[in-house]
Amino acid sequence: MATTAESDILIRRSTLSVRCSMFKLLHLKSRPSFHNSLKIHTQVRSSEIRVYLGDFLESGSIKLHIVNQLINNVKGFLDKEEGKYLYEITKKAAKLGPCLEIGSYCGKSTIYIGTACKEENGILFSIDHHRGSEEQQPGEEYFDPELYDSNSCRMDTFNTFRVTIEGAGLEDTVVPMVCRSDVAARLWATPLSMVFIDGGHSHEAVHTDYNSWAKHIMSEGYLAIHDIFKDPDKGGQAPYHVYKLAIATGLFQELPMIKTLGVLKRMDDR
Repeated sequence: MATTAESDILIRRSTLSVRCSMFKLLHLKSRPSFHNSLKIHTQVRSSEIRVYLGDFLESGSIKLHIVNQLINNVKGFLDKEEGKYLYEITKKAAKLGPCLEIGSYCGKSTIYIGTACKEENGILFSIDHHRGSEEQQPGEEYFDPELYDSNSCRMDTFNTFRVTIEGAGLEDTVVPMVCRSDVAARLWATPLSMVFIDGGHSHEAVHTDYNSWAKHIMSEGYLAIHDIFKDPDKGGQAPYHVYKLAIATGLFQELPMIKTLGVLKRMDDR
């Protein structure tokens, strides 16, 4: 059972030295129950050292190298079943080219997508201005005071995001882009194997994300959109409108939906 002193571990094998800062990102000092349940597993294969926490998530026959405690303790709104589906889609996409997500927040979705990219020796571009979307501002429904920076008087999720990525071992896979998605897209020319849209949920924000990035999805690539509610009484309609817009173009094949996560596959241009 790990103690606070054990949260910083220096593993030395031959000339390889890996320093594992085990979840300072998750503010473990304020979460003693997590400390008490923490199990550290180390696996050494030749020059590779992997550190896993807790039990692996399972998805069919695929054993995800993601840990329950990590996922559960990262702030975010992605359901675990949606995350597993996102991981499986990304495993296919990452073989074709780079992936991109819009709206990383504190990094929950980034762990699922980034882990799949890492396993395929791929890369994930992660876009977020880290100032919070409309519904996360002070006085709004999803405002989180722990993410409010009193010095700048603004929301700031970037530091939390960085520590999440470090703890998940994804610093060599995830490329953070701290800006609006339309700014990042301004001179973008690289084809993408998957685009995941989960940024602002206003009609303007979702349409901007779609119009900026859908055109960069390569043949056989994927477009994933989160928070799709067909019933307006259950949630905002902007993501659903964009989802239907993409289908109406005739460029995408509709794949099964998992809860509020819709996935479309780009038709082969040939």
